Amino acid sequence: MSSNKTIIKHGRFLVPGSDKPVLSGYMTIEDDLITYIGEAEPVMEENARVVDGSRLLFMPGLVNTHGHTAMSLLRGYGDDMVLQTWLQEKMWPMEAKFTGDDVYWGTSLSVLEMLKGGTTTFLDMYDHMDRVAEVTGQSGIRAVLMRGVIGLCPEEEQKSKLAEAIAFARDWHGKADGRITTMLSPHAPYTCPPEFFVKFVEAAHDLDLPMHTHMSETRHEVEQNVADYGLRPVAHLEKLGMFTRPSLIAHGVHLNDEEIGILARHHVGVSHNPGSNLKLASGVARVPELLRAGVKVSLGTDGAASNNNLDMFEEMRLAALIHKGVSGDPTAVPAPEALLMATEYGAQSIFLKQVGRLAAGMKADFIALDIDQPHLLPHSDLLSHAVYSASAKDVEHVWVNGKQVVKHGQCLTLDEEAIRRKAQETFESLLKR
Repeated sequence: MSSNKTIIKHGRFLVPGSDKPVLSGYMTIEDDLITYIGEAEPVMEENARVVDGSRLLFMPGLVNTHGHTAMSLLRGYGDDMVLQTWLQEKMWPMEAKFTGDDVYWGTSLSVLEMLKGGTTTFLDMYDHMDRVAEVTGQSGIRAVLMRGVIGLCPEEEQKSKLAEAIAFARDWHGKADGRITTMLSPHAPYTCPPEFFVKFVEAAHDLDLPMHTHMSETRHEVEQNVADYGLRPVAHLEKLGMFTRPSLIAHGVHLNDEEIGILARHHVGVSHNPGSNLKLASGVARVPELLRAGVKVSLGTDGAASNNNLDMFEEMRLAALIHKGVSGDPTAVPAPEALLMATEYGAQSIFLKQVGRLAAGMKADFIALDIDQPHLLPHSDLLSHAVYSASAKDVEHVWVNGKQVVKHGQCLTLDEEAIRRKAQETFESLLKR
């Protein structure tokens, strides 16, 4: 019997969508997989590591399906502005100064925040992606990575950006013990001319990879798309062939019934970013209608410059609350559905088949919350507590791919002190450039 077996005893485990959503009992992990979860005590083998779960709540690691990790360096740099002004006057001028090292430290700051807050998988669309992949490899987190490309530039520059996106996707797919997968990502239909967008679709077919883009985030963006191309963004992307590839779109705030139908027909996922959409006053996505139509809706934080944190518990809670408030229906997004959006639906949205659920045969990506705290008592409904009462600060332990990466709130894989110092220094240096 090898010593890479862990048995969690006397734990409580969240299994949303099952007959028993809160299961009391045991879970066994061998190498990178969950091999058993149930009420019956497994054989306690001599060399197995045993974890006492009696004061903990175990749940799948959270899956953040849209973000730009390096933008944590711009947290608080431009607040209370509309999206286009915020991008053009604050974000893009600063981001133009970013070097690979800046991206490395910004990503390190974000990954540290995410791991300590219970996020075990994230999606990132940005530049200098080799450095993002480097942090992913070092930290032990799982990631779906892509070079996000803005096509508002001369043709030669477009060609070189596309080549860079293709090379990154090809070179990094399946790396870091399989924890890194890749996609192709034209930034948005309003930043990529149609013929350039089509080149990404062709490349995605060549590489057999999924696609991701921003879409219908603001009403202005939708109106502009109609003015420029005679079509709303969903029909526009359908015409360009994007949905012939497995696809995920970020935001999808301004969708009509016909567009929801098109997304459902093509099995296109939507990354719902409630915190960012509220802060930028972009609007509230029609999540209950999307779910009813059978569209896979997941949750994302977006970048820390428009959120301004990467707390997926906050996104879960917002997703459960705002749709109640907007619709007047308290059942619009119930707690179990919000939890699924942050876990299993998230994994499915980014095409990870073995992630997002506590079950035998699934990857051992899971977290433990300290439930022996005033705001999580009494233990009336622990699933409800996870959605409505908990926060990132309640995360005690984190495992990814069977390896413990956070223990008693401390990250075991990254140098937190160095990251905090370098992030501050990098921001100060950006201001002077």
